Amino acid sequence: MITQHSTIGFIGLGAMGQRMALRLLTKGFKLVVYDHTSRKIQALAAAGATPAPSVRQLARKSEVIVSCLPTDEAVLSVYQGPEGVIACANPGTVVIEMSTLLGGGDARVFDSCQPIFSAVAKQYFHMGPAGSGTTMKLVVNTLLGVNMQAIAEAVAFGEKAGLGRALLLRVLAKTAVVAAAHQNKLLRAERDDYSPQFPLRLMNKDFGLILEKAAEIGAPMPTTAAAHQIFAARSAANGNEDFSSVIEEMEHQARVRRNSEPVDELSRLAR
Repeated sequence: MITQHSTIGFIGLGAMGQRMALRLLTKGFKLVVYDHTSRKIQALAAAGATPAPSVRQLARKSEVIVSCLPTDEAVLSVYQGPEGVIACANPGTVVIEMSTLLGGGDARVFDSCQPIFSAVAKQYFHMGPAGSGTTMKLVVNTLLGVNMQAIAEAVAFGEKAGLGRALLLRVLAKTAVVAAAHQNKLLRAERDDYSPQFPLRLMNKDFGLILEKAAEIGAPMPTTAAAHQIFAARSAANGNEDFSSVIEEMEHQARVRRNSEPVDELSRLAR
């Protein structure tokens, strides 16, 4: 039974992982932490976590192992091999890969982890057997990316039609057709702030996974495929920008001036 007295090993202290780990500490869990970047470990140690020098040492000390890693390759590097989680974890250890809180796996194990889930999220769902959580994440990210592309096109269209950029973005952010996940993106775009919250390269990776799965099961996704092409083009220039930078990409393709005035092609040629 997992309780707040259980020792949790936490691997991966990036932007999301660090926030999760801090929440677990504030809820009273005992935390052993590991990351390949030592300064991230020290930041959690200052908050009360116990640093682990390796994945092996972390696995030996933990009743539950939580990982929050950015790519499949990073996950495999931590779990596989003679020094990885699978080889070094104690018998009966529960392992949670936190790429999403949309979970797949044994329902009883999922239920036993609710003290952990409730500490880091307001909502969490068991979607079915192993792999179901990942599939649901791809469904969600399909809408996240495709809707961002649609918003980018709408913004560029509005600007080219003569609407002032700042007011256009503010009003659009308040409309019912824009989801909460995208509203803040519009407000940040007003300041040309595309610093990464969810980098283009990760959204582009997910688009690739979505289309690969769609081809495997025979699900046509023409709109997703079109959005993927725009994201790929933008990502080639700077994959570390936030995925909302497709707004700027569509403004560029529509030849919208940065002073919010639409390009008058005849006037430009006349000059």
